[in-house]
Amino acid sequence: MRPRQQRMLAVGLVIVGVATATGLTLQAMKDSMMFFVSVTEVAEGKYPENRNFRVGGLVRDGSINREAGSLEMTFLVTDLRCDLPVSYTGVLPDLFREGQGVVAHGRLGEDGVFVADEILAKHDENYMAPEVADSLAEHVEEQTSGLQEGPLECPSSDS
Repeated sequence: MRPRQQRMLAVGLVIVGVATATGLTLQAMKDSMMFFVSVTEVAEGKYPENRNFRVGGLVRDGSINREAGSLEMTFLVTDLRCDLPVSYTGVLPDLFREGQGVVAHGRLGEDGVFVADEILAKHDENYMAPEVADSLAEHVEEQTSGLQEGPLECPSSDS
């Protein structure tokens, strides 16, 4: 082979190698990506099926149900428009309580209950996850503009 052909072969192999490495990296990142979905989007059926995602909002007052001595609990997460029942088994963060912002990692079960693998609570009085704050602000605006038009209803995936 002439030197020019050898250089072209080397360049071609480098390009194929970089393309393969890029493809494998992107595939690995896609599998580990965690999407944030609002409670209203879950109610509308706009969530990744058969994979974990994050959902966030406020813990609805009076919705925490836990038997004494048990690690299993259920509660409602709301974005001020829709509520989502959440089931969790495990130790909760110290700052978890009704009326506080939370982000739950997990997946939606067949029965429409979000089964959480992990619960994250806000870590001080002023902080809220940006995704949760944006979602809540959007629904507060909808509700205040809806005062003139009547209350907004939670959409369902059936419609």
